[in-house]
Amino acid sequence: MIIDQTDREILSALRKDARLSNKALADRVGLAPSSALQRVRRLQHGGLLKDAHAEIDFAALGFGLQAMVSVRLERHSRQAVEAFHDYVLDLDEVMSVYHVAGATDFLVHVLARDSDHLRDIALEAFTSRAEVAHIETSLIFELRRNWILPERRSGGDGDSEPV
Repeated sequence: MIIDQTDREILSALRKDARLSNKALADRVGLAPSSALQRVRRLQHGGLLKDAHAEIDFAALGFGLQAMVSVRLERHSRQAVEAFHDYVLDLDEVMSVYHVAGATDFLVHVLARDSDHLRDIALEAFTSRAEVAHIETSLIFELRRNWILPERRSGGDGDSEPV
């Protein structure tokens, strides 16, 4: 799929605010609403735009703590990795799971009501599992997102680039 600067502007605007109306999006990128809608649909069909999600204030829901749990597995077989991945995604407190390379195998973003709840998650959901060799929990003090779409340097001389 080839995208141009206008497509990049659409992606950037929607990354920052996926609730933008088509008219507001069109105004922001300098297109007619019908053209903006056509481009958004093309980006969706091309797999570049996947889903739109709401940003939730978890503290307002009673989850005052967030943490990243680094998990190292005992064994690294595909079956063990897949089983742990599936298990973790079924936990209510888990927001996201990253399967990573390095000293740990997974980074798991969790929500907790308080430090007692976080300890319970660590002990009951992670260290009680036979395949878990080690965990390390890091509290998240603050989360800030970069809404800017990164530039991809293709080395081309045109305004369009393959994706």
